[in-house]
Amino acid sequence: MAFRFGVRVKPGARKTKVGGRWTDALVVAVAAPAVEGKANEAVRRALAAAFGVRRQDVHIVTGDRGRDKVVEIDHPPDDAKSTLDRLLDER
Repeated sequence: MAFRFGVRVKPGARKTKVGGRWTDALVVAVAAPAVEGKANEAVRRALAAAFGVRRQDVHIVTGDRGRDKVVEIDHPPDDAKSTLDRLLDER
């Protein structure tokens, strides 16, 4: 069963960081610029590391060209929901 959630991307950040809330979406700051899919790839790598899954298991379902995205993780770990909740509560 896949695990879906909303993400708000902040491209061009000083460093990559996963955590925080933008309305109901998880904030993902990436150093990569928002050109030629570089930020999207950085988001996939950052989320894979945060959830302990392979990069290939993280897919951007909607929002390919915007800051607001829906992301899906194939084969999520058993604690994916609690990990998401913890990350949303970070500042």
